[in-house]
Formats: sequence, C-alpha cells, structure tokens
Amino acid sequence: MIPIRDENRSQTTPHITRILILVNAIAFIPLLYYTLSYYALLPEDRVMYLFVESLYDNFTMVPADILQAKNLHTLLTSMFLHADIFHIGGNMLFLYIFGDNVEDALGHFRYLLFYLVCGLAADFAHILSLTTLPELAIPTLGASGAISGVLGAYIVMYPKAKILTLLLFRLIWIVPIPAVVFLGFWFLLQLLYTSLGVGGVAYWAHIGGFVAGMIMIFAFRKKARMHIKSESSQETPLI
Repeated sequence: MIPIRDENRSQTTPHITRILILVNAIAFIPLLYYTLSYYALLPEDRVMYLFVESLYDNFTMVPADILQAKNLHTLLTSMFLHADIFHIGGNMLFLYIFGDNVEDALGHFRYLLFYLVCGLAADFAHILSLTTLPELAIPTLGASGAISGVLGAYIVMYPKAKILTLLLFRLIWIVPIPAVVFLGFWFLLQLLYTSLGVGGVAYWAHIGGFVAGMIMIFAFRKKARMHIKSESSQETPLI
C-alpha cells in the first residue's frame, strides 16, 4: 500500500513540515552525487567521496556510543541522514502526507518539538531492542522514527480521515482507506517484521516512535481542542 494523499485539508501552511523535508533533501545531496558518480552518471569526485564518508561517520548514530554517553549529538543528526533514494523517498512521502495536519493541530513550534522528541524516543526504542555487541556497533540513520511519531499522532486525532492509497494487487487500484485502517495495518506490519527477524531496518524505532506519538499527542490536547473548535467543514479529530 502506497499513500498518495489524504483528504484531510489543513487550515494553516505547514512551514515546519516543508522545512524538515528540505533539510533532509539537502543533507541527502552529497550521497546522491556520490551514488550517481559510482554508476558513472556523474564524474567521480574524490573530495565528495571523502566528504560523504566523513558526514556519515560523524553524524549517524552508533548505539554503543550512546550507551557510553559519547556523540550524543548523533541522536538528532542521524534523523536527517538517509541511506538511499528509496529510504528518503518513502520517509518524505509519509511526512508530506501526514505531517501537515499534525502541524496544523499543534502549531509550528509544538510540532517541531513533538517531531524531535518522537525521534529521540524512537532512537532509544531501537537501542533497547539490541541484544548483542555487534548490533550495538551498527550505525543507524533515517527520519522514520520521528515520522512514525507523526503517524501515531495522526491515527489518534484523525482516525476516520481518508487516505487515497495505491494498491498493487493484480491490477492498479486507487482507493480511499480510513487512516485507522491504513496506519493500523502499517503498525501491524512493523510488529510482524520484528517477529520474523527481518533485518536491515530498525523496526523497533518505528514502533517506539509510533507509540510515543500516540501518547505524547495528549500532552498537546488543549491546543488541539482549540483547533477542532475552529473547524467547521472538516471531520472532527478525536483525541
């Protein structure tokens, strides 16, 4: 299931969501250049290679370092780095579709704080899920933990909002699916992947971020309720 857009219009311009997408995109440019040069689509650049290597060495999060209280800045910086075009593309698509309504409900500053704290919660959920020393030495990166928090907030506030979804099952289908179904199914998939031991993705970060978002949104309920009262043409969020 691939989300295309939601039918839940926001009342304000999602400045923070757009800035987050822009920052992630800018941070990805060096890796994109390096990737294209690797496949001979752009001239090879040794300086760019060293820059990308340094960028990812210094700003991805290594769980073992965090447990030793080293390089704590990487808890935040790792949220703005991605491994490849599919990684950043999927993350930014979800942030673009679901972020504007959560930002609309919380306000710009509260939303930014909410996003970052959800990302931190996801980081620690991932660290706590690791059981071996080799796992603790593997760097992690990506915005999906923080974005999962946004999804958790969305499912609480807008469970009946329709998500236009692309389904690839024999034929190509575009169908509206309630957010509670779409995001609930997404969350169950994360749980399934952890039980199957599918590697390469920090699924516990997704789970931790999502749960944190569902819980933390209640800390902003006063702001959200004020927002609900001002909406006359939209579906009332439930919080």
